[in-house]
Amino acid sequence: MARTKDPGVRVLLIERAAHMLRVREPITLRSLVAGTGVSTMAVYTHFGGMDGMWKALRQEGFTRLAARFAVVATSKDPVRDLAALVAAYLGNALDHPDLYRVMFDASFDLEDLKAADATLEYLVQAAVRARDTGRFRAGTDPLDLAIQSWAIGHGLVSLVANGPLPRETLDHGAPMLTALFTSTGDDPDRCRLSVAKGWKQLRPPG
Repeated sequence: MARTKDPGVRVLLIERAAHMLRVREPITLRSLVAGTGVSTMAVYTHFGGMDGMWKALRQEGFTRLAARFAVVATSKDPVRDLAALVAAYLGNALDHPDLYRVMFDASFDLEDLKAADATLEYLVQAAVRARDTGRFRAGTDPLDLAIQSWAIGHGLVSLVANGPLPRETLDHGAPMLTALFTSTGDDPDRCRLSVAKGWKQLRPPG
């Protein structure tokens, strides 16, 4: 008889594996479940074995990022929305630092590569709207701008979530995005206001 899958157990095992990776604890089938109150069979029930668990581990980071992006409201100001998505990216990394490290570790496969790529599409579509409404120049490549915006967020939060610098380092994000967007054709004063509104998506700690 097939065992019933418990979503809570799945999350528990994924988060434990991510934490063990961060603190460099050896991960085996038995060490993964040690102290969790579940048996080794749970790994097979939820992931089909350790190989499936590794794929799910990396995928979970993108799943949570997509969920974070999905609740960012679309407004009439696409520049605000693009900045809000970058801020949401930072917030997701700070909330899930162990999973964030694994998201970009190519030594682990992904369960669904298209689902991971879909997270970038949120930024692409905001850039498309900014271009089509005249905030950015007509020749702007939305994909390039989305990647550049992501890179700013990724660089900053990598130094904070699992790195040596304090959270205040993230304050550089708003002026960096403003510089990027104005170089793409947006009005400087209007851009600063839009980015400032979007940056509020990055909630203060606690």
